[in-house]
Amino acid sequence: MPSHADDTPGPAPSRPPQTLDLDGVEPDFDEQFDGPDLDLTRWLPYYLPQWAGRGSTAARYHVSDGQLVLRVDEDQPPWAPDLDGPTRVSSLQTGLFSGPVGSSAGQHHFRSGLSVRQEQPTLRLYTPQYGIVEVRAAASDDPHALVALWMIGFEDAPHRSAEICVMEIFGKDVGVSSAAVGTGVHPFGDPTLVDDFVADRHRVDVREMHRYAVRWTPDDVAFYLDRELVRVVQQSPAYPMQLMLNVYDLDNPTRRGRYPKELVVDYVRGYPLPR
Repeated sequence: MPSHADDTPGPAPSRPPQTLDLDGVEPDFDEQFDGPDLDLTRWLPYYLPQWAGRGSTAARYHVSDGQLVLRVDEDQPPWAPDLDGPTRVSSLQTGLFSGPVGSSAGQHHFRSGLSVRQEQPTLRLYTPQYGIVEVRAAASDDPHALVALWMIGFEDAPHRSAEICVMEIFGKDVGVSSAAVGTGVHPFGDPTLVDDFVADRHRVDVREMHRYAVRWTPDDVAFYLDRELVRVVQQSPAYPMQLMLNVYDLDNPTRRGRYPKELVVDYVRGYPLPR
């Protein structure tokens, strides 16, 4: 009788835990902002500099008392006005890749027709493939502000381009006792993925410190708020990704509202998947 061993299904993938337990798990990226300034061996303080150059994409920030404050100041120029209108941003990232000037090779094609304006050195400061990433941070309720921690494919090949959004909070969606927190996966140029993103409202005051985390495995991507599971995406980018941590001033050419617009961060940690 012929063997059907090859038809035997493998073990079912394990479900993400309801509560994220990191006791005894050593981080392989542990940023507590406890130095006198930003650690440039971990962070590049520019936002997608291949598309606009480093001059207009430099982050504004300060580090003190064990916290990072990323900020957009009132006198800060738009990072790329011909590409992204009046949007201003201060951002840190843990990787960088681009092709030569004039090429289309570069990270995060947020719109069509992008070409490299300033070639960048290749940097892989922290580019995990699978694991757990967690940030403890306080968001802004300024209606023109957006704060986020997201991960993007290193994009050394065009299809390695998906995004995992760990948390995205628009100030206009922040209330005293609840806020909409965006989580999910965007495929961009990855044909193996589909868009799966939601901004669910949670009963937390995000202006205070809260923990936002993602558990990324070969099978799925699970999202946590204060280490409690909030949703699972049943697909997974299969290549290294880097961190993007930022605060934006969105569509605000008149520069209204409070300044600076801030994201206050207590720590960012990355962990290998527990065995």
